[in-house]
Amino acid sequence: MPSTTSRRFPRTAALIGAAVLAASVAACGSADATPTTAPSAPASAPASATAGVLTIRDPWVKAADKGMTAAFATLVNDGDADVTITGVTTDVSRAEIHEMAMTDGKMAMRQKQGGVVVAAGAQAALEPGGDHLMLMDLTRPVRPGDQLDVTLTFADGRTQTFTAVAKPFTGAQETYAPGHGASPAS
Repeated sequence: MPSTTSRRFPRTAALIGAAVLAASVAACGSADATPTTAPSAPASAPASATAGVLTIRDPWVKAADKGMTAAFATLVNDGDADVTITGVTTDVSRAEIHEMAMTDGKMAMRQKQGGVVVAAGAQAALEPGGDHLMLMDLTRPVRPGDQLDVTLTFADGRTQTFTAVAKPFTGAQETYAPGHGASPAS
């Protein structure tokens, strides 16, 4: 007949193992920990960053030799509270949140007052001809295939960094120069 000690040991070991596992999972998912860097996807795979305040889908930057360019993505808020992006930074330029809006009967690009709000359980598009992250006074060319780190700042002070891949784009023929809007489509 097996002893009581030998029957309790496997159960005690299992309980200790479960406690250690639970503690390690809790430490990784602490509500106080705010990730500031999202993993970057390989250049051949669609980019998506899920760690942080928002899920960033398909982030990209329009390639440019000098001057200005813009970054785009789909921002997904899986949370239960609205999130407001109030600032943006990169290591290749100063940056602002911009929008395309009607001014004096013409579409014009301007800084977006109040930032970009991503409603709870919804998504917002940063896209050519609409809201976008404006990269101004480039300190170096942004070539197709380059990977740029872009950091978003939120109204509550949190930040989130994602990586966007540069690609050539002639799409809507936007002119990223001060005071200019989208050029007429040809």
